Amino acid sequence: MSTHMIRYTVAPDQVAHNEELLRTLFAELAELRPDGLRYEAFKLADGVSFIHLVSHDKPGHGPVPHLHALKAFHTGLHERCDQRPARTELTGFGTYHPLDA
Repeated sequence: MSTHMIRYTVAPDQVAHNEELLRTLFAELAELRPDGLRYEAFKLADGVSFIHLVSHDKPGHGPVPHLHALKAFHTGLHERCDQRPARTELTGFGTYHPLDA
């Protein structure tokens, strides 16, 4: 399993647009339900920084690069950002999901 964290900061006037693009991405993911993928996105308390956590069991970037909504999200991303995306590979030590029980 491969897990990555992507962190970036958008310009204040781009927050609503970024959120709408993320809603569209998650709607497409919900429709297609790609196997072996876990994708989460968070907005930080500063209101302009975002973190995505992406885990998948396929080599490379996994099953999401072909998604139309992801391509739309990437279009103009660097122009929306005050701080460009930084991808970090993560090594997991465990997961606890009490609501899954």
